[in-house]
Amino acid sequence: MPKVGMDKVRKPQLIKATMQAVDEVGFHATSVALIGRTAQVSPGIINHYFGGKDGLIEATMRSVLQDLSIGVREQMAQTHPDDVVGRIQAIVRGNFDPRQLDSSVVKTWLAFWAHAMHHEKLFRLQRVNEKRLLSHLKRELKRALPTERADFVAHAIAALIDGIWLRGALNPEGINADLAVATIYDYLERHLPPELFELHQRLGANRRTANR
Repeated sequence: MPKVGMDKVRKPQLIKATMQAVDEVGFHATSVALIGRTAQVSPGIINHYFGGKDGLIEATMRSVLQDLSIGVREQMAQTHPDDVVGRIQAIVRGNFDPRQLDSSVVKTWLAFWAHAMHHEKLFRLQRVNEKRLLSHLKRELKRALPTERADFVAHAIAALIDGIWLRGALNPEGINADLAVATIYDYLERHLPPELFELHQRLGANRRTANR
């Protein structure tokens, strides 16, 4: 974590430079010196405030995870509180928010996943992110399914999100957010009561009418 005193301009500047460096040369080739040149700051500043490359990578991922959390909240805020299907779709869309699909962010995510297996602090961040996603999903699913079944479906949806995201990240055409929403909608149709989809359609129609 950055030390107290890291100004609000320089910290985002260094985080952006870190993602740019990872995008251009990969995680292992990214160095404090390269990040410093990219951000046009002395490597000593990075070492002072972040304790080196690992500390800056951790701060970068915290920033990415914060953007992810904001994206999910923004999507859910646009959804009717009673629309279980719509709210699950909002969680999915939040995980495929355009801010998460930028090339530098995608490559930072891939580097994070690989590095987290051998880095205690990054592993904890990954666990927090995983638990947050499952918590969002379970909260909605438990309104429609028994607890044990809701837990199972939540883990399946999380696996679909991760799988679609990873396949897209490794695809030259990129990540298809619409495919993710459609795939998970199809999965939900097999596991949620039909009346929830009727309510979803009705609330969606009401919202479209109100927006005319």
